[in-house]
Amino acid sequence: MLTTKELRDRRTRRVRAQIKRNNGSRPRLSVFRSSKHIYAQVIDDVQGVTLASASTVDNALKSKVTKGADKAAAIEVGKLIAERAVAAGVKEVVFDRGGYLYHGRVKALADAARENGLAF
Repeated sequence: MLTTKELRDRRTRRVRAQIKRNNGSRPRLSVFRSSKHIYAQVIDDVQGVTLASASTVDNALKSKVTKGADKAAAIEVGKLIAERAVAAGVKEVVFDRGGYLYHGRVKALADAARENGLAF
């Protein structure tokens, strides 16, 4: 029987394989969700570089966010990653949910990023 981590890793590989098949040359917006924080990165897989990143442990969000593991924190991270990506010249991305279900904090981050200028 597979452990929870092995099952999540399997879902992550499946999602990333599907993204690579269907992705043109757009960077991907990758989300990592822990029990205490949420992290987002805009990654250019062709060059292998991170174009923008944001998380609840950023100094820019520490004053706005009291708890890093709720929807309000995910919304703030979504706004910040969209602002930083647009500043880096990225307007279109492909969303990489990383094996997590698309609801709750992951959905809140994606919706906030869409509202603030990212298209996916």
